[in-house]
Amino acid sequence: EGTVVILGTEPMIEATVLNKTETGTVVVDISNEEVLDNVGAVPLPPYIRRPLNDPERYQTVYSCNKGSVAAPTAGLHFTPELMKRVEAKGASFVFVTLHLALDSFRPVSVHNPHDHIIHKEYGELTPEVAIKINQARAEGRRIICVGTSSMRVLEHAARTGQNDVTAFIGWTDLFILPGHEFKVADAMITNFHLPCSTLLMLVSAFMGRDHILQAYEEAIRHEYRFYSFGDSMFIV
Repeated sequence: EGTVVILGTEPMIEATVLNKTETGTVVVDISNEEVLDNVGAVPLPPYIRRPLNDPERYQTVYSCNKGSVAAPTAGLHFTPELMKRVEAKGASFVFVTLHLALDSFRPVSVHNPHDHIIHKEYGELTPEVAIKINQARAEGRRIICVGTSSMRVLEHAARTGQNDVTAFIGWTDLFILPGHEFKVADAMITNFHLPCSTLLMLVSAFMGRDHILQAYEEAIRHEYRFYSFGDSMFIV
């Protein structure tokens, strides 16, 4: 604690270490967050070797709020043209705000996943979005989540209500494991995730472990692309 790290020279930014957490992260105080983007770089996965000149290329086309530098990878498949085609078929989009955290990348290292301390993620689900979701459910329409973080935010927003989704702004540490009773989503779109990840455990909870293993065996057999810019699956 108290260590000061200098980031950049023009402008110079000081990062003062406040404390270290039990999960291995470090809490720092940044002297000037306004210019932090000028001295940093997007933390790309190691399999992306080309420099990223435009950070927006690692975001979804519908991202709008500054925060997480990593994108929910399932959303990277959507283009404005694809979204128009989906809407033309009668589907509608509603948006939540997600700021991805460490557990999108960090594997579970303990033998019993129930002993894993999951990192918190910040999310927002507005009253307007909650109303639209609840109305769609009342009309018998399917709710399809794009990405595991969207699922976490939606399930968190459904925990406090009786049968409805409620508005939510804040942090969630909801850890979804097999046995979880999903309250809202009927289907989801997600990428193929790393072994021992909380994301793989979430989709196993939604799809069933045996089914998810069959899907991964199929993907490996046919040499699907994994990770951020890889293939995705539609789970119904």
